[in-house]
Amino acid sequence: MDTEGEGDVVDITPDLSGLLDATGLKSGLLTVFVSGSTAAVTTIEFEPGLKEDLKKALNRLVPDDIPYAHDKTWSDGNGHSHIRASLIGPSLTIPFKDRHLTLGTWQQVVLVEMDIRSRSRQLIIQIIGE
Repeated sequence: MDTEGEGDVVDITPDLSGLLDATGLKSGLLTVFVSGSTAAVTTIEFEPGLKEDLKKALNRLVPDDIPYAHDKTWSDGNGHSHIRASLIGPSLTIPFKDRHLTLGTWQQVVLVEMDIRSRSRQLIIQIIGE
């Protein structure tokens, strides 16, 4: 999955639902994990206002304009990206019932890109159930 760089929020709910449907399983758990230390997976109401609010909240919590030791070590300027990603986390487990993810009405599963560059991300999905 390709991202556009820092602040890109990608709705992956349809992809997950499609994979779940293809299994034929009725109930169980679906886990999604993003491989990489500057991206995260979470849920949000996927709409423009909240996407912008999330970006602003992360900038308030972990500003991009202060020194980070990581940047001194690697000189890549994405120390804040690593911290932001670690706060949200790389994975999410969602129960499913009757072949549907048990998400709330306005809840979508999203990949959040934190890196300062566009990236190609690998999502690892595991589904267990009956």
